[in-house]
Amino acid sequence: MKITAFAIIALTIMSCNTGKTITEPTVDNTENKVNMSTIENTKWIINRLEGQDVANKEQNGKEIHFILNSENNRITGFSGCNTFMGTYKLEEGNRISFSQMASTRMACPDADFNEQQLLSIFETADNFTIAGDQLALNKAKRAPLAIFKKGDMELAPIVEKYWKLKTLEGKDVRMADNQEREIYFTLKSQDNRVTGFAGCNHISGEYTLEEGNRIRFHNMATTLKMCPEVDVNESEFLQIFEIADNYTIVDDVLSLNVGRRAPLAVFEAIYF
Repeated sequence: MKITAFAIIALTIMSCNTGKTITEPTVDNTENKVNMSTIENTKWIINRLEGQDVANKEQNGKEIHFILNSENNRITGFSGCNTFMGTYKLEEGNRISFSQMASTRMACPDADFNEQQLLSIFETADNFTIAGDQLALNKAKRAPLAIFKKGDMELAPIVEKYWKLKTLEGKDVRMADNQEREIYFTLKSQDNRVTGFAGCNHISGEYTLEEGNRIRFHNMATTLKMCPEVDVNESEFLQIFEIADNYTIVDDVLSLNVGRRAPLAVFEAIYF
């Protein structure tokens, strides 16, 4: 009887347990997450490398740094003598990975910074942390491979200037007598905006700048005003923004180009 009573009690306990749902504890990692956009479109200047302070952060007149461009997921930077470039990928949990870096091949025998040591960081790093104005690139949970400090983004010489059109496809451009104003464009540093005037209509859009004087225009739009008396081919001018991929500046003269061909359009900086 004792055995039978014990068996009944055991079965009762087991049947009660089978009706319960076991819930795993949930860990809230909200505090550990970083808005991944804070790492992008920012100039990160080297501060520490493999646990050692970098004394000479500036080499050949430029700071050793990198920038992640969110527009095309490309990384560009300067490693002390050469510029480097590649691509990157961001994932949840502050994870980051880089492609193999391509680099220019300048020789700088007087440089006192180990470029290869810096470039190897990008091959190894798989996550990042941000604290204040400092960024650490890490491998797993080990000590940081490198620490960078947020720097000021320099304005390219093409930005925040009034560029008046001088020639279009090799032909001089003259302002018509009844034209509202001269044809021009300006690149605004805030939000990478393009503003300008195409001869009859105002234009707007966005732009992206990259190392090596590369430029891309995006989402270009115009007002829809009709100017039948004004002798100007706006579509020919607007096409420049569709195909230009680089620029050159000599003094106050700007050329928008595609590849290495002759300039698509030439502009002059006007100061008011």
